[in-house]
Amino acid sequence: MPVTSVETDTEALTMTLVAEFPVGPERLWAVFTDPRQLERFWGPPGWPATFTAFDFTPGGRAQYRMTSPTGESPAGRWEFLSIDPPRGFEVLDSFADDNGEPLEAMPSMRMAMTFQETPEGSRLTSVSRFASVEALEQVVAMGIIEGSRLAMNQLDIVVQDLRDYARGKGTQLEVLDDQHVRITRLIDGPRDLVWRAHTDPDLMRRWLLGPDGWRMTVCEIGDTVGATYRTAWAPEPGTEGEAFGFEGEVLYIEAPRRVVQTERMSGTDFPSTTNDLSLYEEDGVTLLTLLIEYPDAATRDMILATGMIGGMEDSYRRLEGVLVR
Repeated sequence: MPVTSVETDTEALTMTLVAEFPVGPERLWAVFTDPRQLERFWGPPGWPATFTAFDFTPGGRAQYRMTSPTGESPAGRWEFLSIDPPRGFEVLDSFADDNGEPLEAMPSMRMAMTFQETPEGSRLTSVSRFASVEALEQVVAMGIIEGSRLAMNQLDIVVQDLRDYARGKGTQLEVLDDQHVRITRLIDGPRDLVWRAHTDPDLMRRWLLGPDGWRMTVCEIGDTVGATYRTAWAPEPGTEGEAFGFEGEVLYIEAPRRVVQTERMSGTDFPSTTNDLSLYEEDGVTLLTLLIEYPDAATRDMILATGMIGGMEDSYRRLEGVLVR
């Protein structure tokens, strides 16, 4: 993971994050000064950002929203205080209301980003300064330390060419904490087609099958918030295994970019998960990212032990075959 430390200092009233990357400072500068690239990591997993304004000049402002798995959308804003390309910039970072104005009840922080060359690539140092101990403690209680760590640890994907980063690696699993895992897979095809393959029942029956020898027997899609869905599979004759299925509810949908659903195994009292699927296209290929939230570590480990990653890889290889036909 890129982040090497996140530390607070109540005497200096600061929070300092340090991360290391195998690319030069110019690449980090390009990422942090392009709102479309910022959107890929500015916000912890499950809370992606959307920048609606980005006036990158001293005195200019950037405005953004982070959207939760259930559609909550708190806003924030930056006021650019100084810009020193390609070494860094400084902003006043504030929580914002629906009009983009700072929320008086919430603390603002003066945040300085610096990009320094190292023998291995570059180092990002982010220093946030607060007006008081109370303001620092307030944002710490809100989870800023772990949220910042999780957000910046997404940067390793962003700073590298997507094909170089993911091609040939298959389905990758990252355990983020006791309740969250992130699964990524590069799909050789444009986002619109990958989205359609996840929302068209006829296409889903052709690829979402797991290992060979299984067929999809039920495919009922939910395509609006609050809608329910149901899927089920059964083994072909001669294949070992018992039929099973999943069902759940759509919590959030933003076609063709993101869909969040609950999921539980049909006919059981197993606890449900929250599955947050997002698609990002670059140069004709699509990075599929699935963030799964489990109720606890025991449930996480039980489900991962079923061999689900191998089954997903079988399905994704089949999906790429469907897309090229």
